[in-house]
Amino acid sequence: MKAATLKITTWNINSVRLRMPLVAQFLKSKAPDVLCLQETKCRDSEFPMKDFHALGYNHVAINGQKGYHGVAVVSKRPLRLSQKRDFCDKGDARHISVEVEADGGPITLHNFYVPAGGDEPDVTINPKFLHKLDFLDEMREWIVSQGVSRGRVMLLGDLNIAPLEHDVWSHKALLKVVSHTPIEVEKLTNVFEAGAWIDAMRHFVPRDEKLYTWWSYRAADWEASNRGRRLDHILVSEALGGALQSLDVLREARNWERPSDHVPVTVELST
Repeated sequence: MKAATLKITTWNINSVRLRMPLVAQFLKSKAPDVLCLQETKCRDSEFPMKDFHALGYNHVAINGQKGYHGVAVVSKRPLRLSQKRDFCDKGDARHISVEVEADGGPITLHNFYVPAGGDEPDVTINPKFLHKLDFLDEMREWIVSQGVSRGRVMLLGDLNIAPLEHDVWSHKALLKVVSHTPIEVEKLTNVFEAGAWIDAMRHFVPRDEKLYTWWSYRAADWEASNRGRRLDHILVSEALGGALQSLDVLREARNWERPSDHVPVTVELST
C-alpha cells in the first residue's frame, strides 16, 4: 500500500483574479492538496472563491487588501486556526497561517510575502529597503519568541531574497542588487537559523547547482537569457525533515500566456 502523501505548492501569482485561468490550469494538471498564493492583490470580498470551490478546493483562508500584497491558502483538506500577523504594523497583508489535516497529525503552514525592498539597497534613501530589513528582523524575533518551528511546521512563500550564490544567475553581478545583497542574505539566514529550518528545495537540489523560481518581465527572452533568481522558498521544521519526498519547480509556467514572473514550487511530504 502506497504511503499517504501531502503535496503543497507556493506561488506568487501576481494578481489572482487576472491569472485565475492559469491557476485553474495548474490545479487541474498538478492537483496539489494545498496551494499557498502570494500577491493576490484583492480584498477578501473580491477573492475568486467560487472558482476555487468549482475546482474542488473548498477550504480557503485569505488575508487580502485592495490592489496590493495579499496572501491566501486554498486546500482540498480542511483548514483550521487561521491567523494573520501584521509585521512592522504597516497594515499590509503579508502573512497568514493555518493548520492542515494530515495522517500523522496537523501541519502548520505559515504563508509569507516579504517586502520586495525597492530598487536601492540603501536605508538612508530608500524606506522600502528599511522596511524589508525590519520585517526580516521581526520574523526572526517572532520565530524565537513564539517557538514557531516547534512541531510539524512549514514556512513558505515569496521571501524576496535569493540567499545562496547559485540562487542567482550571477553572484558577482547581483551583490549590489536588492534581493541578493549581503545584508539581506544575512538577515534571511538569521530567519532560517532561528527556527533551525530545513531548506526543502536545497534538500533536493545541491547548493552548487543553479536553482531559480523568478525571471524578470524586463527580459526580451527570459528563457534565452535565463537570468533568474530563487526568491520563493519552502522551509520545514526538523520534525518534517524526514518526510520530504519530492520537489517540482514548474519552469514551464513562465511561458504560459500572461504569466506571473514567478513559477509554482511544489513539495511532496509523507504524512
